[in-house]
Parts: sequence; structure tokens; C-alpha cells
Amino acid sequence: MALLGAICVGLAKSGFTGISLISVFIFADLFGAKTSVGLVLPLLIVADLTVYPAFRAHGSWKPVWKLLVPALVGLAAGYAVLAVINDSQARHGIGASVLLMVAVQSMRMLHAKAFDRMAHSTGFGIAAGVIGGMATMIANAAGPVIQLYLLSKRIPKMELIGISARFFLLINFLKLPLNFQLELITADSLMLNLMLVPAVWVGVFSGRYLVKKVPQKYFESLVIFFSIVAGLRLCFF
Repeated sequence: MALLGAICVGLAKSGFTGISLISVFIFADLFGAKTSVGLVLPLLIVADLTVYPAFRAHGSWKPVWKLLVPALVGLAAGYAVLAVINDSQARHGIGASVLLMVAVQSMRMLHAKAFDRMAHSTGFGIAAGVIGGMATMIANAAGPVIQLYLLSKRIPKMELIGISARFFLLINFLKLPLNFQLELITADSLMLNLMLVPAVWVGVFSGRYLVKKVPQKYFESLVIFFSIVAGLRLCFF
């Protein structure tokens, strides 16, 4: 199951962003909610470092700087929350984060016009940055909301992946000292990371092939279904 979770990390970074919610659930279920936050972060950084060179020709850093300040506010808030909650509360928080990401994804798919109106409002970019910062700090689950913000700007798929790669490469490195300070990254977790890195690479390189072959609409619908199940289980079971 941990290998499957690591493959999902790689797939998410190569374009199937929604599948990151499944990896969040798998690792929280296997290792405990708070522990999983620090365990997954080095895997995300490995995936970021693998994906960024592959998509460097697509996108730019300009959209990243626009999101950075509100994302840092979200990171600070998420850090404050993680510092005081216990594992059970973290599990509920991660489950709620997953369901929030699902709700945003579903709104885009089911109510495209309403979502477009919201996405073009002046506060949407700030809200996306803050929510994304909190979600990535508490649950490593900001991918869908950042992707939706970029989609609202009518950014083509390959360029969107390139911008996302830049954003999360920067944000995940900024999260490293915070996770060490909270003692969520340990020698034991890093040893497990070493064993899981090959599975991350399998996900990244297979995802680069699949993203050009699999219809995004049907894939997203399947991911949303499994993410709802995962979020409900984390919250209530």
C-alpha cells in the first residue's frame, strides 16, 4: 500500500493532480495522520525535482510569485494548527481538507459557469493561495486548488503542469524546516523514503505517458469518487 501511495505521488506530479488525494489517504491510514505529513514531504520533493526539469520548457515563474505571499500566510496558519493538534484531530483535519478539495473540483466539473464567475473575482487568487498553503502544510493536499486557480486563467495543460512544478518545488522546500521543527521528519521516516523513491519515479514517468493518453474528464471523475470515500473514512471511521 505504501508503494501504491508513492506511485500516486509521482502520478499526481506528472499531471493527474487529483490522485494526490488518494496518496494522502493511503499514508494517513497506514502511518497516522500527523506522521504521514512529514513522511510524504521528502517523496513530494523527489517528485518535484524529477518533474521540474522535464517540464521546465513549459510555463514560467511569474504566476508562482503572484501566489507566493498568500501561500506563505496559509503555511504559517497550517504550521500553527499542526503544532497543537493530536493525531486524531489531524486525521479529521486531513479528511476535511480532502473533502474540501473534492468540493472545489466537483464545482468546476458540475457548475462550470458559476465556477468561472468565482474564479475571475478579485479575491479568488488570494483565497486559492491561502487555502492551498494551509492544505499543503496540514495534509500535503493543495494540488487540486492550485490547479483549479491556474485552470481559471485558461492556461494550457502542459504549461499548467510546468507552473505547478515550480510552485510546489518552492513551497515544499519551504516546508522542510517546519516539518523538522515539528519532528515530523525523522531518521526512520527518511529510511522509509529511500525505499519508496523508486515507486515515485515509476509514477512520474508512467504519468508523463498516460497524461497524453487518458481522457482527463473520466479520470478526474474516478479520482473524485475515491477521494470522497477516503475523506469520509478519515473524518468518521
